[in-house]
Amino acid sequence: MKPPPFLLAAALLFWGWQSGLLIVGAILAVVIESPRFVRARWDFSDEDFGRIWTLCSLLTLGAILFAFVDNQGPANFAGFFQEPNIQTQRGAGSSSARTAFAMFRWLPIIYFPFILAQFFSTREAVPWKTINFVLRRRLRKAKLAGKPPPPVTTVNLTLPYFALTLLGAAAHPPEGITFFWGLSVLLAGALWSQRSVRFKPAAWVLAVIVGVALGFLGQTGVRQAMRLAESMNLSWLSFLVRRRFDAEQSRTALGKIGDIKTSGQIVIRLEPLNGNAPPTYLREASYRTYKGVTWLAEINEEGFVSVGERGANTLIWPLPPLDQETNTHSANIACYLDGGKALLPLPTGSARLEKLNIIELKKSPLGAVLARGPGLAIFDAHFTDGKTIDSPPEPADRTNIPPREVAGLDTALAELRLEGNSDDEKLHNVAGFFSDKFSYSTWQSPSKSSDTNETALSRFLTKTRKGHCEYFATATVLMLRRLNIPARYAVGFYVHESSGGGYVVRMSDAHAWTLVWDEQAQTWRDFDTTPPSWIQIESKPTILRWLSDVKSRVFFEIRKLITGQTKLRQYLLWAIVPGLAILTYQIVFRRRKKQRGAIAGGLNEFTDWPGLDSEFYLLEKRLAERGVPREPGEPLSAWLERVACDSTLEDVREPLEVLLQLHYRHRFDPQGLVAEEREALRRNTTMCLERIGRVETQAAR
Repeated sequence: MKPPPFLLAAALLFWGWQSGLLIVGAILAVVIESPRFVRARWDFSDEDFGRIWTLCSLLTLGAILFAFVDNQGPANFAGFFQEPNIQTQRGAGSSSARTAFAMFRWLPIIYFPFILAQFFSTREAVPWKTINFVLRRRLRKAKLAGKPPPPVTTVNLTLPYFALTLLGAAAHPPEGITFFWGLSVLLAGALWSQRSVRFKPAAWVLAVIVGVALGFLGQTGVRQAMRLAESMNLSWLSFLVRRRFDAEQSRTALGKIGDIKTSGQIVIRLEPLNGNAPPTYLREASYRTYKGVTWLAEINEEGFVSVGERGANTLIWPLPPLDQETNTHSANIACYLDGGKALLPLPTGSARLEKLNIIELKKSPLGAVLARGPGLAIFDAHFTDGKTIDSPPEPADRTNIPPREVAGLDTALAELRLEGNSDDEKLHNVAGFFSDKFSYSTWQSPSKSSDTNETALSRFLTKTRKGHCEYFATATVLMLRRLNIPARYAVGFYVHESSGGGYVVRMSDAHAWTLVWDEQAQTWRDFDTTPPSWIQIESKPTILRWLSDVKSRVFFEIRKLITGQTKLRQYLLWAIVPGLAILTYQIVFRRRKKQRGAIAGGLNEFTDWPGLDSEFYLLEKRLAERGVPREPGEPLSAWLERVACDSTLEDVREPLEVLLQLHYRHRFDPQGLVAEEREALRRNTTMCLERIGRVETQAAR
């Protein structure tokens, strides 16, 4: 099936338009159609086609690897194997999909050298064995066994490349219906030349119109179904996933019966710089509104403010309003950005982040900093004492107290007798209250009370007086608000476990505490009322923790490589370029060297090149001496047409055509010529040379 003229050029232009590479598509279109206007052709051997195919295969492997790394595939898959859950599975699936789409988009570029070699070859098709590994093995086995090889076929790759180009255009088309109509036109153009002559063109056009209309209706239906699925609220799945923290809300485990299980997985690595002490807390978010058992920030991602980088590619991100402050402390922090987006765990008073290689940074009024970038972020956090990036208190920071919690809060506050005390004294007494009369526990027993109005927090304050950090932080925030002291609920991690020259932070170090407003200093301060015993309770090592730590370290180092922290992408490019250069040398320069060596040394001295000993070359040399030389790159068939124009050579016109067919088989057919045919090539060449000699003799008379 031979496609109509300029179909491939139109397909490449369409691919470039749909994939955002219009200039590249235009260049490829011009080059792919150039053989129609350029007469030069090359006698590519099977070995040459094999090398070009190898080049395209290596380009494919390199492109897959690059696309996989560029789409955070290794990082997301490492996270999935390290901690399989729905979230990490979604990240791994997303990376795989983006890698596949990127590969489909690049396919027309990757395999362009192969289709171009076919177009500039003296043959209209390429050997099937070049791209068929099974057939190559069969040929190799037959040769080793001394058996006749199986028949070798050729294939024209024009239409397969046309389909490949359409597949690349479909990988990531722009919004709208331009792809559908462009695809319809190109397919109709490809099928027009193959329509059956039994039917009138009008009937064929009508059938195509009906098919396109049905396809358009089907595409519209699928698009509407996808929009309906996307509009469905799938929040009911959220309970299956426990991420680190959310900037919008923090659902506590208040009221949950039984043991609260925590993980010993390492999620953050921290190294103090310049001899500084490590920060005590790494905060990710804070909240102001308490509803049910959930703390809400009442600020979604749209309420975040973009933070600009200080200069292009400086990797320095100042955090206003502290960007002009003198920073007294610094620490190197490494954390994971699951799914390419996460809240950064930052020390209190962070004013500037350096060496942070990300795409985007945002900050909320409540002090949460959201980063969007690769799966691993490693940066230096510079922070100062006595200041934060949080907004000043609002009325809700004093007054937001659920009515159901008032009774329990007032009962607890009545024990403190805080009337007439200053704010500092109230804070001191509240801290002592929790320290002296409460204990830390991750276990909650069922309530025996028949009071349906009793909340989990009231029961904690008045009866059990034991709980985990979420109980202590929630109770403290609401008690301080009852005392007219602005307070917020904060979540993050507690830093305490040293490891080598730095510190590791585990999921079990996740913590909740209180932010209290210091009216005199006009800033927020950390206020933690959870008994210190919680650290020992949560830090009890398991028997296999060391194995988990080793695995975590290995994955961390791998992620450093695959997220560009060690310039892996540059190393990949440096490794690919020399390989491509070597292959190019093998395909082009080495082949020319062999040809020059064969000509200089004589045909009999270089018989490893199939067909190089053909006597037809002697005939070509003799005719060139008569004034009909073959142009560089000119196919033998085209050259013989010029030879046939010489009326004095009419006697050798038909023998030359027969000799050309024998020469081509001797040169390119893997089975070669049988002995009788090989002898016919020698005998007929000698006969033609003798006839040319007689013509020259008669002309001399």
